[in-house]
Amino acid sequence: MPEIEIFYLTGCPYCKNARKAVEELLREEPAYGALPIRWIEENEEKALADSRDYFRVPSVFYQGDKLYEASPFQDYETIKAHLKAAFDRVLAL
Repeated sequence: MPEIEIFYLTGCPYCKNARKAVEELLREEPAYGALPIRWIEENEEKALADSRDYFRVPSVFYQGDKLYEASPFQDYETIKAHLKAAFDRVLAL
């Protein structure tokens, strides 16, 4: 199964919430444990980050398709809901 790519920036509060939400989702739904997730720090993998079409982090891609891109001021529950929807979409494929 291809990896789910989650682009983030160190120190980003929305990215911190995304990581916390992923950890919580993995505890809540065992099926998500089968999903290979790759966390990609934008500044450390600039070429890969530049190859994807997004402006904000966290952003989630699967096989090059954007499943989620954060919007400013999203709270934890909103981020978690978007991540859950992304994971569910991948599982449905």
